[in-house]
Amino acid sequence: MPFNILTINPGSTSTKIGLYQDISNVFTQIIDHSAQEIAQFPTITDQFAFRLEQIRNFLANQNLHAKDLSAVVARGGLLKPMAGGTYQINQAMLDDLRHNRYGAHACNLGAIIADLLAKEGGCPAYIVDPAVVDELAPVARLTGCPGITRKSIFHALNQKAVAKRFAKSINRSYDSLNLIIAHLGGGISIACHTFGQAIDVNNAFDGEGPFSPERAGTLPAKQFAEKIINEKLDLTTISSMIAGKGGLVAHLGTNDVREVERRITAGDKQVELVYHAMIYSIAKSIAAAAVPVCGNVDYIIITGGIAYSDQLTSKLKEYIGFIAPVIVMPGEDELRALAEGAYRVLIGEENAKLY
Repeated sequence: MPFNILTINPGSTSTKIGLYQDISNVFTQIIDHSAQEIAQFPTITDQFAFRLEQIRNFLANQNLHAKDLSAVVARGGLLKPMAGGTYQINQAMLDDLRHNRYGAHACNLGAIIADLLAKEGGCPAYIVDPAVVDELAPVARLTGCPGITRKSIFHALNQKAVAKRFAKSINRSYDSLNLIIAHLGGGISIACHTFGQAIDVNNAFDGEGPFSPERAGTLPAKQFAEKIINEKLDLTTISSMIAGKGGLVAHLGTNDVREVERRITAGDKQVELVYHAMIYSIAKSIAAAAVPVCGNVDYIIITGGIAYSDQLTSKLKEYIGFIAPVIVMPGEDELRALAEGAYRVLIGEENAKLY
C-alpha cells in the first residue's frame, strides 16, 4: 500500500496543500486568503483556527480524513538554526513557533496545523529543511566587524530537494558531490554544498549576495551608510530597500523577468543594462561559491522560478561554464519537496531528526 502524505505550506496570503501517494501527486490546492480575512487577526498565531478550518473543509470535500493519512508534513517555520533534514514535530518546536521566538511568519503555522491533524489521524508529523538550515563552516560566519556574523537563511527546502533528485538521477549520493546550487527567485540564494551540507551561502532573506528581482544585494557599505544618515531613513524603510523594494523593482518598477525581457526585446537599452548587471552579479556569486571546495565543483545547478528564462540561464552559462557543468532544474515545487522528505523517513532511507 502506498503512503498517503499530506503536505502543508502556509504563506502570507495563501495556504498550499497537497496529497501525495508516496511521492506521486494526487492533488494540489491553493487556498487564497484575502487581505480582509487576514486583517481580522491581530497576530499570525491568531490565524491558526481560521486556516485549519479552511484546510478541513477542503479535505472533507475531497472525502479525505485524518485517519487515511500516513504522515502530515509542513514547511518549517522560523526556528533556531539547525542542520538540514526531516524533523519530527515535537513540543519544543511548537512552543518556539507559537511564541514566534525566532520571528513571525505565516510559515510558523504549518507545523502547528500538521501536528494537530497528525494526532487526529494517529500518524507522524514532520517539517523538512526550513529556511533557517544552518550548516555554515566556522570560517564562513565571521565578518570584518566583530559582533556582526553572517547568518544562514536561504531556500534550503528547494536546494536540498533538487540536489538529492539530481544526485539520484546520476546514481550518486548527495553527500558524495560538491555542488553549487543557485536558487533564482524574487530573492536569490547561492550555496556551496559538500558532503551533504551547505557550508557557505548568502543570507537571501536579508538581501545579502547578488541583487535580484526584489533584493538590493550586498551594497557598498559606506555609500549606503551615508544614504541612511543623509536621508534620515528609519529601519522599516531601510529593510524594504534591502529586501522587497530593491533590485529590479527599484531600477525598473517590476519583479517580473518576463516583463523585463519583453522590454529588452522592444529595444530598451537601459532595461537591458540593468538585467545583465543582475545576471553578472549572480555569476560572480556563483564563482565565489567555488572557493570553499578550492574549485573542485562537480556540478552547478540552477533552480527557482526565474530559471525558466532561457535568456538568463544562457548568459549565466557563458559566465560560469568554465567552473563545472551547468544543470538547469527550473521551478520550486515545495510541496513535492516536503513529500519527498517525509517519504525518505517513512521508507527508512533517512532517520527523522529531533529539534
